[in-house]
Amino acid sequence: MHVVIMGCGRVGSMLARGLEKRSHTVAIIDQSADAFRRLSPAFTGRTIVGMGFDREVLIEAGIEDAEAFAAVSNGDNSNILAARVARETFGISNVVARIYDPGRAEVYQRLGIPTVGTVRWTVDQMMRRLLPEGSEPEWRDPSGSVRLAEVHVHADWIGRPAFDIEKATGARVAFVTRLGEGVLPRADTVIQEGDLVHVVMLERDVAAVEAQLGTKPEEA
Repeated sequence: MHVVIMGCGRVGSMLARGLEKRSHTVAIIDQSADAFRRLSPAFTGRTIVGMGFDREVLIEAGIEDAEAFAAVSNGDNSNILAARVARETFGISNVVARIYDPGRAEVYQRLGIPTVGTVRWTVDQMMRRLLPEGSEPEWRDPSGSVRLAEVHVHADWIGRPAFDIEKATGARVAFVTRLGEGVLPRADTVIQEGDLVHVVMLERDVAAVEAQLGTKPEEA
């Protein structure tokens, strides 16, 4: 497919390279021609100097034939404006915008504009590594009511079916990381020593789920 990117910083240039490696065509827009130096000499896509929310600039980038648009400049307002123009003016449904302000990111998510909140994502990633029991979410839905998190389980859960966790907590086992690989739980999947258990649960139930899995399972 053809993808238009606004912003040729580190993220935009890496995104462009990654898309080209997957055989997609790319056009990248930036206000500064110097920014295109970040692109690989092997880059074959189009480079356009201008504002990514300017209609004529977008047309030059091939937005009318694009299937996707990414706004990854260093300005929240510019990214949101460009994303809205791509969606509302040119009918691009596959649009994503990078947002630094986590409060804004949540607002725009609720308005139907997919966002990547870099500050919130970075904080969550750091917290997950600092707190190995996984009390920080790996993912939240836009409303903030559902969380995916890696949850510490008591040693006595080892040897029990993964679905016992669901029966006990009302949460859902999304997947298990085993020896570095993700495993989707089946009816016969048993928790093994060293497994990392990733659970989907309601935000309001987090404390109760973590408390229950952090203790011995109750015998039926």
